[in-house]
Amino acid sequence: MSARHEDAHAALWPTHGLLISDGDRTPLDLDELFGRDNPKVLEIGFGMGDTLAATAQADPGRDYLGIEVHTPGIGNLLALIQDQDLSHVRVARGDALHLLHRLAPGCLDAIHIFFPDPWPKARHHKRRLIQPANVALLRDRLRPGGILHCATDWPDYAEAMAETLDADPGLEAVDRDRAGRPETKFERRGAGAGRPITDLRYRRR
Repeated sequence: MSARHEDAHAALWPTHGLLISDGDRTPLDLDELFGRDNPKVLEIGFGMGDTLAATAQADPGRDYLGIEVHTPGIGNLLALIQDQDLSHVRVARGDALHLLHRLAPGCLDAIHIFFPDPWPKARHHKRRLIQPANVALLRDRLRPGGILHCATDWPDYAEAMAETLDADPGLEAVDRDRAGRPETKFERRGAGAGRPITDLRYRRR
């Protein structure tokens, strides 16, 4: 991490950070984590955190929890929280599936999964986040009417995502609108390489 990121990490991690340990299934109370009972949004794999920070800044009425394993990204998001006074953002480090297992059913207003690792080689497809068992877990953590918003710049992953999400009986397709989602660096990189951007939004029934 840069000096700026290290300073933000030292200052904010004790109050805004959350370590998700493997095997820890202790229930996590999000209202307690944020100190209020506003609607909650989870962003999985926030990268450098620019998109999450921009979304949260424009949406102060909801609380945002981002989870990532990339240390520089965690440091950058904490710096953005500090610079922009984003008191309604928390940062988790660890495995998103372990985090989801600690959350109560129906506790999330929305889940954002923007440009997850596409694992482009066929032998690695089993590592993709959007697959039936994981989608069932994601959907269970949404409130009825809650939104799961995914985006990718890999056409074959977009097709596989849509097929998997369509097959989940607890989800219904909403649209393919970016719905105000800020542009990410992965999106710019993909677009620059000529790959189409696909947004998929689904609602929990």
